[in-house]
Amino acid sequence: MAKRIATPPAAALPPPESYEDALAELERLVADMEGGQMPLDRLVEGYRRGAELLGYCRSRLDAVEEQVKVLEEGQLKPWIAG
Repeated sequence: MAKRIATPPAAALPPPESYEDALAELERLVADMEGGQMPLDRLVEGYRRGAELLGYCRSRLDAVEEQVKVLEEGQLKPWIAG
């Protein structure tokens, strides 16, 4: 039998320090969940943590978008990759 690694409930985990940290944790979490080896209780906790991380990422992206609007005098201009 595989050794189970104890992970704290999603509510007990600290918020991510940055967008990049949140995205990396979310990617690891999705990979673990897709692996199909998590017990049901850990899947539920993983889903909760994933929703928390996704909300954090969305809020950070929204904040950056607002900053860009301010820098562009209230108008969001199209992104042109160069």
